[in-house]
This record gives sequence, C-alpha cells and structure tokens, in this order.
Amino acid sequence: MARKETAADAANPGRLKQIALTYKMTRKADKKIGLVLAAVGIVTFGVFLAIGFLIGHPIYLGILGLLLAFLATAIVFGRRAERAAFGQMEGQPGAAAAVLDNIGRGWTTTPAVAMNRSQDVVHRAVGKPGIVLVAEGNPNRVKSLLAAEKKKMNRIVADVPVHDLIVGNGEGMVELKKLRTTMLKLPRVLSGPQITVTNDRLRALGDLMSNMPLPKGPMPKGMRMPRGGPKPR
Repeated sequence: MARKETAADAANPGRLKQIALTYKMTRKADKKIGLVLAAVGIVTFGVFLAIGFLIGHPIYLGILGLLLAFLATAIVFGRRAERAAFGQMEGQPGAAAAVLDNIGRGWTTTPAVAMNRSQDVVHRAVGKPGIVLVAEGNPNRVKSLLAAEKKKMNRIVADVPVHDLIVGNGEGMVELKKLRTTMLKLPRVLSGPQITVTNDRLRALGDLMSNMPLPKGPMPKGMRMPRGGPKPR
C-alpha cells in the first residue's frame, strides 16, 4: 500500500512539471496565453456566479462555475498548446512523421518509405481507410515520389484503397495541424483482419527506415541520403 502511495505522490510533481514545461514552450510562440487563460477562467466563473445570485443559489453555482472555469481553461490551454507545437514543427523535415506517430489506435505507421536527396519524403500509414501515403517537401518533387510509391502499393496490395496527401499550405495540400483530422475523416473500408493482411504484405517490402538509421520526429536538416540508396535484403 505504501508503494502505491509513493508512486502516486511521485507522479503528481511529474505531471505538474510537465504542465509547467508545456506552458513555457507554448508561451514562446503564444505571448498572450496567460491573459487568454485568465480571461477564460474569470469570465466562466463570473457568469455562473452571477446566475447563482439571480436565482438565489450563489454558493451552488459558484462551485459549479469554479469547476467549469477550470475545465474551460484546460481545454483552451490544450488547444493553444497544440497549435503552438504545430507552428514550431511546421516546415521541419519529418514533422508529418511526428504527427502520424501519434495518430491513435488502429493505425500502423511507417516513416520514410521513400525519400530523395533533397529530403522530400513519403510516409505510410495503414488503417481502416486503407493505405495513406503522406508526403512532405517540395510539392513538385514529391509528386513523382508519391506516384512511384502508389504504383508499388497497387502492385502488392491491389485490392486495398490507396490515398495520398501532401503536407503544406498550398492549394490541394493539407496543413500539418489538419493532417490527423483529415486522415480520421477518410471512409473506413477495411476490417481488422484485412488491415493485418495488408500490413503483412507491406512488411515484406521493407522500407528506408529498416535500411538506414533515421531519428524519430523531425529529421536533422543536414542529413542526406546515401548515394547507393537502400541495400536489398
């Protein structure tokens, strides 16, 4: 019993430290975060307290307002922190891979299944919508990478839908912050067993990640592809 209490006590400072670190990182990109959070909390609490006085239950609605103020502040903080994080990642090589790595359950992601020497890269995700190829880099160059990868997918898994997305802010592209939402909105056509079979087929292909060491998340800007390309297994 003592061990459980010790672990819980140790976890609380860890969470508080993480929240504080997230706030500091968010404040670097969002200078008004403190004022916004304070305004949301005060306004929410004030509205409920005022309603409480009007109907004759200030204590009850005051407590409710305090709880809802905390909840509203937490929601706003989470959204602005997420927006700040995407803003810092946007434009960095490998940013899309970091988003795919946190897309959620039911997806199998493989970063860097195709790449050129200019660091234009294609990542692959397999889920209920089928196969999703996500490209990041120069829009003109990644199209050829996507076309080659789609051709490969159609040859190996011809019965599985293949979607392709290009991450960016241009016309016909998907913003980094909207990538996860866009993928989750794709129509679901595969069952669990079909996803397993598809992953087994694709695993036999191999990919750049299994042939060259690439770090998770955004990749260093100075990294280059080896001249010889990936070695066959």
